[in-house]
Amino acid sequence: MAWVPTTAAEHGQQLSDTDYRFLRDLIHARSGISLGDHKQRLVQGRLQRRLRQLGLASFADYCERVRENPEPEMDALLSAVSTNVTRFFREPHHFDYLARELLPRCLQASGRIRIWSAGCATGEEAYTLAMILEQAVREHGRPADALILATDLSVEALDVARAGIYRADQLVDIPSEFRSRWFMRGTGAHEGEVRVRPELHEWIRFQALNLLDEWPMQGRFDAIFCRNVVIYFDREGKRRLFSRFSHQLAAQGYVFLGHSESMAGLSDDFDLIGRTIYRRRPDASA
Repeated sequence: MAWVPTTAAEHGQQLSDTDYRFLRDLIHARSGISLGDHKQRLVQGRLQRRLRQLGLASFADYCERVRENPEPEMDALLSAVSTNVTRFFREPHHFDYLARELLPRCLQASGRIRIWSAGCATGEEAYTLAMILEQAVREHGRPADALILATDLSVEALDVARAGIYRADQLVDIPSEFRSRWFMRGTGAHEGEVRVRPELHEWIRFQALNLLDEWPMQGRFDAIFCRNVVIYFDREGKRRLFSRFSHQLAAQGYVFLGHSESMAGLSDDFDLIGRTIYRRRPDASA
């Protein structure tokens, strides 16, 4: 049996106010995520595992490492503090509107559909969109040029999304016809798990993307799902993001926000047309 030194983090060492302010400011500068003083304990808990992985003795040592050479650590730091809480068919009224109004209109007009899941976390939203999109194209009866771009800040969350493996109980909100069509049940070592069928995965392109960085996408989107993401941005960060969304959308494209998010007082480019559903105005700046 091998014995290794325990780290200070394992003894419950606290993240100091000074070190927290340094990390908070760095996280905000790199991701737009705004953390108040009340999030200090959360950040401490999230980073304890990272300290153990690196074999560091204290949060002070961790901050010193990040100060000296931040780039190699940024993905891990931002992944650690990102909140990746999601589920299949979360806020189902959005998917009802997508299936009933948006997709039939796009399919009838041009047959080209582009949807962006911005902040896709572990992939449940993107796969939900793919199920709805595939059904709409199949019912339309003609081929379509359709794609879902699914991006997230967290590389770890994207690894889960790409694998498409979930606990069986996570499928509880998925309609039965979709469950039987798109998921394979695990056996043996994967008992109690399910896996997304490759045919559904083909509708999606997963990509790491920091919303503060330059966006490499050239074409415009018909819909952007950015739900329970902008709640972590400060007011100015939300304003800038909504402006960028407007420029990335097709004429009268849509933005779907989370249940506690709003564009009120932050953008004149959109009209609220349903519960947390916004449509780009015809006179919005190009």
